[in-house]
Amino acid sequence: MGLPSELWRFMRVRKKYWLAPILVVMFLLGGLLVLAKGSAIAPFIYTLF
Repeated sequence: MGLPSELWRFMRVRKKYWLAPILVVMFLLGGLLVLAKGSAIAPFIYTLF
């Protein structure tokens, strides 16, 4: 939990709240790619990018 809390502290101190949606989308896309790596739908997901 070190990295997420450090990022939150950075955004709170420096008033960079606009970074939160970008980070959330990046984590969601990363999770989607990791989960779909070994599945049958992987070729369809990779065509989106």
